[in-house]
Formats: sequence, structure tokens, C-alpha cells
Amino acid sequence: MSTHRPVVVLTELADPTADWVITELNERRVPVVRLDPGTDPVAFSALALPGHEWRGPLAADGRPLDLGDVRSVYYRRPSPYSAPEHLDSQQRTFVTAHARHGLGGILGALDCLYVNHPHQNLAAGYKPRQITEAARAGLFVPPTLITNDPAEARRFAKEYGPVVYKPLRSTPYVEAGEHRTIWVRQVDPDEIGDGVAACPHLFQQAVDKVADIRIAVVDDRLFASRITVDGDHLDWRWDYDRITFDPIDVPADVREGIGKFLTAFGLVFGAFDFGLGQDGRWWMYEINPNGQWAFVDHGTRTAIAAALADVLEKGLPA
Repeated sequence: MSTHRPVVVLTELADPTADWVITELNERRVPVVRLDPGTDPVAFSALALPGHEWRGPLAADGRPLDLGDVRSVYYRRPSPYSAPEHLDSQQRTFVTAHARHGLGGILGALDCLYVNHPHQNLAAGYKPRQITEAARAGLFVPPTLITNDPAEARRFAKEYGPVVYKPLRSTPYVEAGEHRTIWVRQVDPDEIGDGVAACPHLFQQAVDKVADIRIAVVDDRLFASRITVDGDHLDWRWDYDRITFDPIDVPADVREGIGKFLTAFGLVFGAFDFGLGQDGRWWMYEINPNGQWAFVDHGTRTAIAAALADVLEKGLPA
């Protein structure tokens, strides 16, 4: 494989997680093209001839590459596709859809390694299927209810309490002009009102835990961190200044289950969240197929960046 073939990193401008991987690749003198296809001005011409893969020039801010020479793609966190504001609503919808299916379609059809392919990320982002595949892989997930029936939600909370509510998807929410975050929190049956009927809600039995665990998985390499919270807030993401991370070994059965889970979705990378129960059992909460990891301790962060650079530099098997 030519050493001149670039790694393409698809992400937004402010992404410390991607920065670590790009720095590692730069130190190895692996060429990198960073691109946010949703916002960067991109000029491209992609040609597919019978029996050949897509080829052609692509340029973003003067950074050229040939689509047929891409070594691998690190699909991190690109911005949603957008359209010029001077267009009317119908025109913006048309342009955005064609950008996503045209440029986005080409970037998803290259003959190279993806970490991860956006279609696999999309499939793995659905929590109901996460729970199904986790059970098939032998991982433990707390009793979970997804419902838009307030009575069923209250019944579940009484039977399996204490229970927590968590959103089914991280979705932008603005209130009084300010962006709000919906944290995981414990709910009592009496708190559950008729507003549940507006959309599906996810309720889950709370784990009687001694710690939270975040595992970044790169191919067959696992990097697990035990999370200690200085306080009593349930969702450790609430205040990063009050948490510490310490490396922890992953039990063989959990390691095996994670491997089966990733294979089911065709993923190279995944960021898993577990709760460590008082009884020593590891309870899987969820996976983010392109989750962040730059906030863990320095040694683990460096090791994850190196592992990702390894697979991106190598690309597909010859």
C-alpha cells in the first residue's frame, strides 16, 4: 500500500477526540485530510466505470485528494448537511437531501476501511436493537421498558423501582434560548405524568452500583476506565470536574460479549457504558458507536489514539 494514501477524518471543527488521532497519525507521517462535509465548501467529481470503484478529485479548502486513493475513513462527528440560507424552505430541503445522498453517498461508498461506516453507526444507535444484540451476546442489561403509555410506565416503575429515565437519542433541545441536556435521572411512579403519551420514553431499572465504567473498544483491543464520582449525581457526565478515571481490567465473559456485539453490528470501534453492580456483575447501559474518549486519563487516552491510528494506518487487508 502506498504511504501517500490519505486517511480521511470526517468530523466537525471542534472535536478534541479526533484531534488526538490526527496528531498520532501526523507523528507517523501518515497523510490526513480532515473534512466536515456538512459545512465545508467541497468541490468533487466522482466517476464510476464498469468494473471499477469510484474515483475522481475532491477538494475542500484547497486540500485535494483522489477518491480512489483513500486509505481509510474515520467517521467521527461531522455536522449535518445544510443549504444556503438564501434558498426557500423547499429548496433547502432539496439541496440538503441531495448533498447527503450525493456527497455523503460517495463518502460512504469508497473502497476502504471505515471506523465506523456511517450506516453501521446508524443501525447501532437504536437502543432497542442494542438491548436485543446485548442479550444475544451474553451481556446483562437491566430490565427496560420503552413506552408511550403513562399507566404502563407507572406500573413498571412500581414493580422494578427504583427506575431511571433516559432519552432514546441525544437530541438538541432549546429552552428559553438556551441549550438543555436531558440527564439520566431517577423517577418515582408519581412523577410520571400524561406527557409520556407524547412520544416513546425509556425507563430502566436502576443498577445498585459501586461505580460506572466506560470502555473504548478498537477492533479487538479494550480500554476500560472505572469512573469515580465526587458527589451523588447519577449521571457522571453532569460535571467532568468531579470525576476521576482509573484503568480497570475487563472480565473474560464481558470481553467475549463485547466482541460478539461489535461483530453483530459490523463495528470496528465502540464506546460502551456499564454499571458495576454491588454483586460484581457488569451491567451494560448502552453503546455509542462513535463516542468520545478524550476525557479519560492520559495514559488510556494515548493508548486509544494509538490503537485507532494503527487500524486507520493499516486500512483494509491486502
